Amino acid sequence: MITNGSASPYALGSTDAEHERLIRQAARLAPLTERLFREAGIGPGERVLDLGSGVGDVAMLVARLVGPSGEVVGIERDPRSIARARARVAEADLRNVRFVQSGVFQIPDSKPFDAAVGRFILMWLPDPASVLRSVSLLVRPGGVVAFQEPSWAPVFAISTHLALWSAAASLMYETIRRSKANPEMGLALYRIFQEAGLPAPAMQMEVPLGDDPDFIRWMYDVMCSLRPQIQQLNLSLEKLGDFDTLPERLQAEVAASNGFTSWMAIVGAWARK
Repeated sequence: MITNGSASPYALGSTDAEHERLIRQAARLAPLTERLFREAGIGPGERVLDLGSGVGDVAMLVARLVGPSGEVVGIERDPRSIARARARVAEADLRNVRFVQSGVFQIPDSKPFDAAVGRFILMWLPDPASVLRSVSLLVRPGGVVAFQEPSWAPVFAISTHLALWSAAASLMYETIRRSKANPEMGLALYRIFQEAGLPAPAMQMEVPLGDDPDFIRWMYDVMCSLRPQIQQLNLSLEKLGDFDTLPERLQAEVAASNGFTSWMAIVGAWARK
């Protein structure tokens, strides 16, 4: 999460409920993110910058990859998120992670990093190439830049037979788009890396699929966090029916289809400086 003047407002907010949602979501995404970072070569003893740390999930994942001899510096603007991240790191007894409150262009660290990473952060920035260029200057020659961002295109293709899920996904997509973020940032990463002066990145896309209640509840959780923004933008929730029963109706729709549904696709990109 980045919430300063150089970024779009974070449409999902910074409530305790949103922090809990991020933690649940991160547990599902952890294997995808770890695969990307391992493929990029991030490993023991390295010093890694995590951009837009939020409540600390990516930083904690990287901390385990680099081990006690490595170091992770998490950059986050929101003080409530930093407080939660620090408490979680202390609870996990991870001593190789620290968090710094800073904007994306004012990162106060002169010692080079071996890698810079981030997940779902560039999508909120009006000039992601400029930010990526600035961040890459902090990475040593030969170091790694690796980011994951979303793409919604596969969701709409996979879920056309699920009217309620498709309506919720469309409303979520439109809310994010009208919040001046880019819900298709994942597909833009190839171009953004090169505009930032980096080599053309290696790319991958994974689409989480599922039919279990926890998987399907993700849609409702995100809608709850987006609800104030939906109302502020004067978008209608009418197509979703009774909001309080939305989780049960989404589950029933997927069960009746004798199939599964999908989250947004997760697009990963990495390159060596």
